[in-house]
Amino acid sequence: MTEKRTAEPAQGHRLVKERLAGGFRLLFLSALLLAGVGAVGRLIGWVALTTTLGPTAYLLLAHPESVGARWRNAVTGHTLAVGVGLGCLAAFGLWSHPSVAVLHHDTARQISAQAVAVGLTLFLLHVLDAHHPPAAATTLLIASGISRPGPPLYGMLVGLALVLAIAPLLTAATSRASAGRQDGE
Repeated sequence: MTEKRTAEPAQGHRLVKERLAGGFRLLFLSALLLAGVGAVGRLIGWVALTTTLGPTAYLLLAHPESVGARWRNAVTGHTLAVGVGLGCLAAFGLWSHPSVAVLHHDTARQISAQAVAVGLTLFLLHVLDAHHPPAAATTLLIASGISRPGPPLYGMLVGLALVLAIAPLLTAATSRASAGRQDGE
């Protein structure tokens, strides 16, 4: 009975240490990745850090084995989202309409465009079996006019390209390093 009691606290401490190590890994990698993306955006004069990058980075860094983190799904998802968002801007006559951030409210056309854009993006992701939840944020940013054609959209695309290219490399590099440490234990 005493052996079981002493084993439980040791196992609990090990679990806490593993979670802290994993948390610090994600803190470091996500901060490094997004600071780099932000720096590139600043160098080229576009805002490259947008709200769609956070969930994309999270999936690719924290859950690389999940369906949503598959590279094909991430690229397909964001590509579809961009196309659908732009298509909805055009279809609803919002191509040069001020964004919801500028207006500080939504118009009926903007609400319709945003709703259709997210719905159509989810439909296409399902049909193509390319599930990537952050793509819904991408299409919403575009359909709302926040990441409209021009520098806001170009910056978002640069940011997405960098995250999609670098996050899997960071994950692979740190996974190998972690596996090497565990093998040496």
